[in-house]
Amino acid sequence: MLSHKNLSPQQLAALTSLILTIPVTLAILFFEPVWWVVLSFFIVMFIGCFSIILITLQTFIYRKIKLIYKLIYQTKASKREEFYYKNILPQKGIDEVREDVEAWAQQRKIEIEILQQNEKFRKEFLQNLSHELKTPIFSIQGYVDTLLNGALHNDEVNTKFLQNTARNIDRLVNLVDDLDAISKLESGEQELQLQHFIIQDLLKEVYDTLELKSQEKDIKCIIKKGCELPLNVYADKEKIRQVLINLVDNAIKYGKTNGTIEASFYNVDGKNVLVEISDDGAGIAEEHLPRIFERFYRTDMARSRRVGGSGLGLSICKHIIEAHGQTIHVRSKVDVGTTFGFSLKAKQE
Repeated sequence: MLSHKNLSPQQLAALTSLILTIPVTLAILFFEPVWWVVLSFFIVMFIGCFSIILITLQTFIYRKIKLIYKLIYQTKASKREEFYYKNILPQKGIDEVREDVEAWAQQRKIEIEILQQNEKFRKEFLQNLSHELKTPIFSIQGYVDTLLNGALHNDEVNTKFLQNTARNIDRLVNLVDDLDAISKLESGEQELQLQHFIIQDLLKEVYDTLELKSQEKDIKCIIKKGCELPLNVYADKEKIRQVLINLVDNAIKYGKTNGTIEASFYNVDGKNVLVEISDDGAGIAEEHLPRIFERFYRTDMARSRRVGGSGLGLSICKHIIEAHGQTIHVRSKVDVGTTFGFSLKAKQE
């Protein structure tokens, strides 16, 4: 049974020819009731109408459709495509062509949305990068100008200004190093040095490294009870050390005084180990969570710059974990705290 919504040109021509031929044939039959005359007239008229309508459809309508297909694919037709245009396309119903065009339009719409989103991120990235660079550069410029204008010979300020200049230079170097690290991770230039190690031992080393910072805010760094059993993972130890340092350092920066940072470890399925770093700090508002791993993205611009950092730490963490073929995630609630988690391959027995 034919569907009137998806007729091919031949079917449409045949249907239209019947609609034209039958009334005229009935009229001839009424005035000249000779069956062979009526039948001959019906056949001749049907064939004539069918030929004219089909040629019209294929010549005028499908020629335009062919141009539309060439436009949406934006390519010079190959021999295979020319065969398609001449033989396959004319067999398609109008609705099939419409569906093809709608699918193409939807694909273009998605691509445009992605480009617009990427353009927005690019502008934000350049704006943030400019701000991150200008702050230490202007500080360095101010200190150097002051020294050159006479303060260099003032023993009360010259050492202090040079020390501040050195700190801002270190900040610039760290920013450039972080950008270089992300670029290498994205391009795959930085190869992973995979090895087996106990993840709890590595975390204890990170806790020791950041002990002075945590003591300044009286923050306790612990391992969750029940998670002390050593878990052997297969990963790049130094890269994972960098991830843990970034996560624990952030927890100290944004954690509350007399708070707690708790690490937990779970053997998920015998193949992967889940690592989570939790704090009981201020937390992150829900609207910020989808973008927390973007470069330079800050939930609180003033407070984030006050506590320091390049704004690239979480982005580096994301790239390192993804380079291991794993994922990193975040859960957070305002005034409750934040938990960052990521998975690593477990040692296979």
